[in-house]
Amino acid sequence: MTLGGRTVMVPVHNDPARVSPYRAAAPDERGISTLSRDGVAVGEIRFPRQPRFYKLQTFDGVPYWKIAVLHGADVLATTVLQTCIRYSARETSCQFCAIGQSLAAGRTIARKTPEQLAEVARAAVLLDGVRHMVMTTGTPNNRDRGAALLCESAFAIKAAVPDLPIQGQCEPPDDPVWFRRLRASGIDALGMHLEAVTPETRARIMPGKAKVSLARYLDAFAAAVPVFGRGQVSTYILAGLGDPPEAILEMCRRLIAIGVYPFVVPFVPIAGTPLEAQPAPDPAFMRALLAPLGAMLTASGLRSSDIKAGCGRCGACSSLAGYER
Repeated sequence: MTLGGRTVMVPVHNDPARVSPYRAAAPDERGISTLSRDGVAVGEIRFPRQPRFYKLQTFDGVPYWKIAVLHGADVLATTVLQTCIRYSARETSCQFCAIGQSLAAGRTIARKTPEQLAEVARAAVLLDGVRHMVMTTGTPNNRDRGAALLCESAFAIKAAVPDLPIQGQCEPPDDPVWFRRLRASGIDALGMHLEAVTPETRARIMPGKAKVSLARYLDAFAAAVPVFGRGQVSTYILAGLGDPPEAILEMCRRLIAIGVYPFVVPFVPIAGTPLEAQPAPDPAFMRALLAPLGAMLTASGLRSSDIKAGCGRCGACSSLAGYER
């Protein structure tokens, strides 16, 4: 929803949402709703209208919304491969991950082809004014870790929509040559997501992914930044999983020094995952993180508005951009 000119992601299907004091009335034909707290109106919010491209389908009958969806206000998002080598076993899967749920529910397809992605991206730009795109993927192997899938997808999308900025997201590939290949294929920005920053939290929350060490991630960041540019490589850090604030901020300092944008977001529990009952961090916890982080980003000259594409540019999942000055 858009609140005060900023689009934000507000979870509504989990435990924290059920105890929220805020309520939104049904939106009118313009998508505008009244927001109230404990029955008292406090302002107006706007919900996005259903994208026009959602009404279309491919020649073989796949609805476009099963291939890519609207995120934020103007972001097209897709998971190229809706499976992961770690997801099927809880001893290796990330405890917050729900990559298989939407597939099991029939809300998406397992593998989006480059041709399908190009077709949907072109329609989303022409019909709904999409301005950038996020492509993530489940990890298919321990070598390129999905980089090859992102390359072939980006190449097809850029052939159809040359001016659409794209962020690709994957784990660090085994060979840094993949960073040059990703950039050459049309990927404008890269996300490699830490999620947690201490070995203890990583081992507990994502036992399989934790085998890719923090040192390996830092080496990958250092190799990727010269290829994509300072501030065009980012990482997702989930606050509220057990990492102390000082550990998160220390990791952010190291990342910023390399030229990586640390996108710190509050953890949001997802129903059906092992962490569905994990409480979201409270506002005071997030302010204690985001205020000094915003100052660090400002001092370093890294700004979310300068990111060409992706989660940091969208900013709907975190109020971090509001702390940049």
